[in-house]
Amino acid sequence: MELVALLSSGKGSWAQVAGLIKYSDWDKVILLGDDFAKKFTSEKKLEFIKVNLNSKLKELREEFLKKLKGKIEGTEVALSIASGDGKEHMALISALINLPVGIRFAALTREGVIYL
Repeated sequence: MELVALLSSGKGSWAQVAGLIKYSDWDKVILLGDDFAKKFTSEKKLEFIKVNLNSKLKELREEFLKKLKGKIEGTEVALSIASGDGKEHMALISALINLPVGIRFAALTREGVIYL
């Protein structure tokens, strides 16, 4: 399964994304974020997609949709929205649904990676 994760704001949220990447075997990892998010590093291979998180909701959804089109190979993705705010989450979820692709929320817990 492919992992799609938003890298934005939120105390400790990048650690959640880093743990998801480290403790699971993803077919592909796609990270979305702004210029600051480019600083995120991982030992595993990932694809970073730069987006303007300061855009209005509708424009952000369209940017996510345009930049994700053709990047996802499966019919569903694991999604992490541990990082970011409601506007960013709504835009990303809407874009994924409109690709269309199914969504399984992924989180890292003490027991390991779980799907919600």
